[in-house]
Amino acid sequence: MTDETGVTIADFEKSLNELEALVRDLEQGDLPLEKSLAAFERGVRLTRECQQALRQAEQRVEKLVKADGDEFVTQPFHEDDDGQ
Repeated sequence: MTDETGVTIADFEKSLNELEALVRDLEQGDLPLEKSLAAFERGVRLTRECQQALRQAEQRVEKLVKADGDEFVTQPFHEDDDGQ
């Protein structure tokens, strides 16, 4: 599945997995300083990309509401909805 920006779920998952691996590597503390800095910079970029993808997904979220006559209609998601 691809959104209008061309980001796929697989791309998001791949970025998130790479970010988790970078965090593990940095937490171990075995990387030389230059590699640590490069990993940190890559992690910041990945974090921003993932945050943007999540914001875009949130904007597209719609909730399914059962209307009269057992038909389903969609309504835009609003943060202030109480989930009903």
